[in-house]
Amino acid sequence: MNQYETVFILTPVLSDVQMKEAVDKFKGILTENGAEIINEENWGLKKLAYAIEKKSTGFYCMIEFKAEPAVIAKFELQLRRDERVLRYLTVKNEKHAAEYAEKRRNNKKKED
Repeated sequence: MNQYETVFILTPVLSDVQMKEAVDKFKGILTENGAEIINEENWGLKKLAYAIEKKSTGFYCMIEFKAEPAVIAKFELQLRRDERVLRYLTVKNEKHAAEYAEKRRNNKKKED
């Protein structure tokens, strides 16, 4: 299993409840396909660098997970189909990136 990180931007017209439902839907898709969710972060409403679909802000969410490579295609297909998602990016964390992400999570826990 490889470690991946997906950041996606949800449309700003969603309420907090609708945003959480969308994130839960995507987490559910991952777990149904055998992925193990390591970390989830909601970065909140942020200004976009450029307008996407005439929107200048969006809800940023990041999910860090371990999965087989075949799961990524299914997951990204669902992201593409969902009209609430403006943009997404999935990256595979290599060894050093995974270590950095773990340090970042641990530092964040200490701050809370």
